[in-house]
Amino acid sequence: MKKLITHRLVWPILALVALIAVNTVSRPSFLSVTVQNGQLYGSLIDILRNSAPLMLVALGMTLVIATRGIDLSVGAIMAVSGAVALTIIEASPEPGSLGVVALAIAAAVGTSLVLGVWNGFLVAVLGIQPIIATLVLMLAGRGVALLITGGFITTINSEPYQFMAQGYVFGLPFAFCVSLAAIAVVALAQRRTALGMLTEAVGINPEASRLAGVRSRGIIWGTYVASGTLAGVAGILYSSNIMAADANAAGMYIELDAILAVVLGGTSLAGGKFTLAGTVVGVFTIQTLKTTITFLGVPPAVSPVFMAAAVLVVVLLQSRRVRGWFAAGARSSTRSTSPRSDAKVLS
Repeated sequence: MKKLITHRLVWPILALVALIAVNTVSRPSFLSVTVQNGQLYGSLIDILRNSAPLMLVALGMTLVIATRGIDLSVGAIMAVSGAVALTIIEASPEPGSLGVVALAIAAAVGTSLVLGVWNGFLVAVLGIQPIIATLVLMLAGRGVALLITGGFITTINSEPYQFMAQGYVFGLPFAFCVSLAAIAVVALAQRRTALGMLTEAVGINPEASRLAGVRSRGIIWGTYVASGTLAGVAGILYSSNIMAADANAAGMYIELDAILAVVLGGTSLAGGKFTLAGTVVGVFTIQTLKTTITFLGVPPAVSPVFMAAAVLVVVLLQSRRVRGWFAAGARSSTRSTSPRSDAKVLS
């Protein structure tokens, strides 16, 4: 019982289940899923689709945090990625061409990868503090996106590009399938190879891992490259959903949601051991909470306070001291109901 209570995934999962229960009680149709023309629709499906951009960003953030880093530039990278993709499509005489869309996506992801390389260079090679190194791109990135779009909101009309966020594959939203593929790739790379162990070693003690022969500089650099690339894909999904490149709104505050999802999932900001499963649960918890706030009709001005209160409860439940209290309560409850205790009472 103690082991179950103190497990780092228990409280995030319970928080997600509690949110689903609240929505189900308030709106019985919340769990219903309908099939129309071979495609799934419903509130749960909407959560899966809408959580895709945050899922991609949070996966990259998990790897960065595991190395004792932080990436504040992911929202700006999303803005740059969407600006690059839509500018290429808008300039083409055939915006609906698969070749043009593929080129735009490749250019956007390539640009995001380069930005991730830049962040990694500042942190791993020059030794700049991660929060400062990524803050540079966080501030400059949206300006770069505005330069790419000429200071305007770029809109397009392209069915292949729209499919990225609004299309379906095997009845499921394509955006959700993209996030599933990202989860699978990151999990295979980090949990089925030695890379995950090396990443945790660098996060626990960078100097000791370097002396042990681990190329900590390359590991750290690689995490920022992965974070930038995943943020670029998230930017494509975001711009595909609204079919516009808005440098000021794309990915706004998503870096905070990503950090929150990682922490809610049980990964420590101090680096070291990380959990991808916890990050996935954290992302779904945040997205479900946002859906709950919208459904309950909480005014936009009050919704941040409502969300902060809910998050505070989950974070408190994840505290080591609070979990210790629960474990102590479980032990005392077990002792009070044990046969030996009953015998002592009778005697």
